[in-house]
Amino acid sequence: MKGIKTSTIHHGVGRRKSAVARVWLKAGKGNITVNGLSFKEYFDTDIEKQIVVDPMNVARLGQDFDIDANVQGGGLVAQAGAVRLGLSRALVEMDETLRSALRKSGFLTCDARVKERKKYGQKAARRKFQFVKR
Repeated sequence: MKGIKTSTIHHGVGRRKSAVARVWLKAGKGNITVNGLSFKEYFDTDIEKQIVVDPMNVARLGQDFDIDANVQGGGLVAQAGAVRLGLSRALVEMDETLRSALRKSGFLTCDARVKERKKYGQKAARRKFQFVKR
C-alpha cells in the first residue's frame, strides 16, 4: 500500500466495558503479543483470537507487522474487543486510507455498552422482587 509508514511505531488505545488496551504496531514478522504472551496462549477460545486478528485481515496486512498489546481490566472477551479497537486505531494512524474499510467492518466503532447497576428496592438492575398478592 502506498500510504503505509513502516519506519515508526504506531499507537492506539481501545476500551470495551472495563478493559483498556494499549496497542503498539511496528514493522515485523506478524508476531502478536498480549501482556508478554503470544495471543494464542493469552486468549482461550477461537472467537477471542479471531476478534483480535480481524482488523489485520480486513487491512490485508497479516504478516507485515508486529503487534504488542498491554491490556488491563475486564474479562477475556472484553479485552479482545479492546485490543481490536486499539489495533484498528493504530492501523488508521499508520495509513489513513484504511479508515473506510475498518469503519465499514465496524472496527472503529466503540461499543459503549456496560453492565447496568443494581437499584435499591429491586432484586437486580431491572428485575423486581416477587409480588405477593395475598
